[in-house]
Amino acid sequence: MAKEPPSPSHKVWKPELYKIQLEAPTPKAVCCESQPVTRPDFYNLEYHGTMNHKDCEHILSEKPDGSYLIRRSPGAEDYWTLSLRFGEKTKHFKIYYTPDKGHYLSENFKKFDTIHDLVADGLVDFYMRLHAGPIIQQMMCQTKNCYEQSPYMTLNRRKLRALSNELRKSSKLSMLNDDATVGNVLGTESDSLTENMVIDQPSDDVLPEIYEKNHLFKTHTFKGLNWCEFCANFLWGFTSQGVKCEDCGFVAHIKCSELVPAKCVPDLKRLRGIFGVDLTTLVTAHKCKIPFIVKKCVEEVERHGMLQEGIYRISGFADEIDALKMALDKDGEKADMSVLAYSNINVISGVLKLYLRLLPVPLITFHSYPAFMSSMVNKTIGEQVRSLREAIKLLPLAHFNCLKYILEHLNRIASHNAINKMNESNLATVFAPTLIATPQHLTDLSQEINMLTALITHCHTVFL
Repeated sequence: MAKEPPSPSHKVWKPELYKIQLEAPTPKAVCCESQPVTRPDFYNLEYHGTMNHKDCEHILSEKPDGSYLIRRSPGAEDYWTLSLRFGEKTKHFKIYYTPDKGHYLSENFKKFDTIHDLVADGLVDFYMRLHAGPIIQQMMCQTKNCYEQSPYMTLNRRKLRALSNELRKSSKLSMLNDDATVGNVLGTESDSLTENMVIDQPSDDVLPEIYEKNHLFKTHTFKGLNWCEFCANFLWGFTSQGVKCEDCGFVAHIKCSELVPAKCVPDLKRLRGIFGVDLTTLVTAHKCKIPFIVKKCVEEVERHGMLQEGIYRISGFADEIDALKMALDKDGEKADMSVLAYSNINVISGVLKLYLRLLPVPLITFHSYPAFMSSMVNKTIGEQVRSLREAIKLLPLAHFNCLKYILEHLNRIASHNAINKMNESNLATVFAPTLIATPQHLTDLSQEINMLTALITHCHTVFL
C-alpha cells in the first residue's frame, strides 16, 4: 500500500475570495451633527431621527462607499431605515431590533449584536456579489462532481479508509459466522469451513457502497479565518458564513453542502451521550454493529428477566430509569447495569424501551413504514414473510442489524410465554409505538401490532 502523503491542509486553501473580502469597503458611521434628537438606547450618533429620502441623499451623496446612517422614515412605526452608500449609490433597507435577537433585516435573516456588524456583513456581501461572482460560479462548477478530489477527502482519507476496512472485515466475519452456523446444522465441519475461507483484503476504494450516513449540517458562525472543506475556498462574511456537521465537524459553504454525498464519519468526541443520537451515527462512531446499550440491556434481561412475569409490559421506577439513563449518557459502556446496581429488571427493560423510543429515526423508519404495512394486506403467511423480506431491504444497515437483534431477543422472550405471560402479540403491543414510525394522528395501532407480531414470530425466516 502506498505511503500516506503528509497532510496538505496548509496548501489547499485558495485565498482569492479572502483577498476580495479584504478589499470590501468598511462601515463608516455618519454622525448626526444637527440639533440633538431623541434616539433609542440601541443606536448611537449614527441615528438622525425622522428623515426622508431626499434629506438623506443630501447627506450621503458625497460620502465614500461604506458610509451609513440610521433614520426613522416618515410614517414608520415598527422599523427603522438603514441608508447605506455602495457603488456610488445610496441604498435603503428596513431594519428591526429586539433585545433577544439584536439587529436584523428580516425574521429569517442573520441576526447581529450591533448595527456596525450588520453593515460590515452587508458590505462584504455586496462586494462579493459584484467582484467574486465569476469565481463563485466557477467554484460551483468545478466542485459539483469532484467529491473524491475535495480537500475533505484528501485530509480525511486515512480515517475513511480505516472505516472502510472495518466495515468490510465486519461484513466478511458476519458471512463466515452465518456460513459456519449453517454448516453445523447440516453436519459439516465448521473448522474446515473457517480454514478455507479467506477474508479479502480491502481494495483501494475509500468507502464501500454499504456505508451511508448523512451529515448533520447546522448554520454556523465561524471565528477567524475558515475555509470550505469541499471546495477549499474562503468562507466569507462575519456571521453565519456556512454550515458545520455536528457529527463529524465537516465545514462547508451552504451551497457546497448540498453537493456532499452521505458519507459522514462521526467523531465520538462530538457525541453528547447516546440517547437521542441517530442510530447510524452512534454505531459508526463506536465502530460496532449493535449499540452497546442495546446489547447490555438485552443480555441483562435474558440473564435475569426471561421468566419475569410481564417483562417489558411492567414499568420500572421512573427515578431509577432516569438515573441509569444519565449514567449511560455520562459513562457509556462503563455504566454499571448489573443486578447489584439495579435489582429490578424492569428498570433495565425500561431503559431499553426509552432508548429505542428516543431515536430520532425509529428502528422501522419513516421511509420503510409503508412497505412493512403493505406486507400484511390480504396475503397468506408465506406471502407475508416474502413481503417482509423485501421491506427490510429498505432499512439502513444500522437499523437492519439492530432490528434483527431486537426481534430475535423478543422471539426468545416469547418462547417462555407460559411463564412470563408475554407472547408475540403482547410484546408487539408493547413495542409497536417504540419501533415503528407511526403517523402522529394514528391512535389505532392494531395493524402495526399485527405486523410486528408477524416479525417477531417469523424473525428467523424473514432475516435469513
